[in-house]
Order: sequence, then structure tokens, then C-alpha cells
Amino acid sequence: MAKRFGKHDVFLLGIAFLLLLAVCAWHAFYSRTDGGSVLITVDGQLYGRYALDQGQTIRITTDGQTTNVLRIQNGRADMIQADCPDRLCVQQHAICKERETIVCLPNKVVVEVVGGEEADLDSVTGKEMR
Repeated sequence: MAKRFGKHDVFLLGIAFLLLLAVCAWHAFYSRTDGGSVLITVDGQLYGRYALDQGQTIRITTDGQTTNVLRIQNGRADMIQADCPDRLCVQQHAICKERETIVCLPNKVVVEVVGGEEADLDSVTGKEMR
């Protein structure tokens, strides 16, 4: 009976896996552009749009009660306070790149970075955008 995989086959698969991992890492870290503003939605409704280049503290209120506090500082948005029991949104890192989000599930708050500079390449096709 013939062997299905030899040493060279395993080596080739390992190299292909490492190459795929490197491409995915490059795309995740370097293909995103800096955002221009953050959109805050509460329970699916737009709460507000705030510029990342203006330092400010936004108190997010629901039914007249502050549920979350978002700080924009040095071009980054960070959830610094929440009244939810798990406070996972406070533990998330500060965001500044397009499509990055901070989510507070118990309070139904979503903060997403949008806008910013146009990318030179379309991330789907890799063709130059004009």
C-alpha cells in the first residue's frame, strides 16, 4: 500500500499555511484606514456621529439615565464606563480604524468607526480605485 503523505508533502502544507497566515495578518492590520468619526447606535437607532479629531466625552443615555460613557481622545474612541454587569465593553481596546467596533450587548450600544481617507486599493478586488 502506498503512503499518502510524505515528509515533503507535510513541509509544503506547512509553508502554504504560514503564507496564508501572513497574508491574513497583513490584511487585518495594514489594509484598514484611519477613521474620521464614530457612529453610536442604541437599540438600532442612531444616537450620534462624533469626529475622532475632537477630544470629548460622550454620555450615552437611555430613558434619562446614563448607561455608557465614551471618551474620544488622540483620535481614538474608548468606552470608559458602563452600568452593565459584565462591563466587557469597557475592557475592549480603544478603536480608531474603519469598521472597528465596541459593543455593549446589555445596553444595546454599538460604537463603530466610519469615514476617513479613501483607500488606494479596493479591498475586495485589489484594483486601484479612481
